[in-house]
Amino acid sequence: MNNPITNIITKWIEDNSRVIDFGCGDGSLLTELRDNKHILGYGIEIDPDGINECLKNNISVVEKDIDDGIDEFVNCNFDVAVMASSIQCLKEPNIALKKILNLSNKCIVTIPNLGYWRCRLALLLGRMPVTPSLPSSWYGTENIHLCTIKDFEDLCKEEDFIIEENMHLNKKRQVSSLAKLMPNLLSCEGVYLLARK
Repeated sequence: MNNPITNIITKWIEDNSRVIDFGCGDGSLLTELRDNKHILGYGIEIDPDGINECLKNNISVVEKDIDDGIDEFVNCNFDVAVMASSIQCLKEPNIALKKILNLSNKCIVTIPNLGYWRCRLALLLGRMPVTPSLPSSWYGTENIHLCTIKDFEDLCKEEDFIIEENMHLNKKRQVSSLAKLMPNLLSCEGVYLLARK
């Protein structure tokens, strides 16, 4: 496990959990969790290449757009839902999070931080930022709802989501005590474990 985000997520998920991964990509996270935490995992993905990779790795995957597909799983009662680097791509991220926390006990969310100092500097210089957590150019990105760490934490307060754990990552996507000191300015990405009240 050399991916810091995967390491954080793995630490937060208990053995034998039922996990749904929204925007699972190639299923590598679910494969890691299955092999090391013995979870029962399901992936939701829209990209055909990602779906094919999931199937090659024996990951159960459903082809769905997250914006349209969350309601179908509302009666499934998962232990943990994962939305890594996907929340900012949704039409209504606040409503999606409510729905996700209705179908799972907890939700792990990762968000790129638009308040990161390199993003602020790029905007000051008249450019859309490109960072490790925002790697696409403005015309190639799927991101439609970017936010800062502060914006996301304010949303959690407004919606009564409990932030049980959080980690703030630097540009190398590693946990950083400096980023934790001033996350809205110095964190490139945030990783959150949420629960409902």
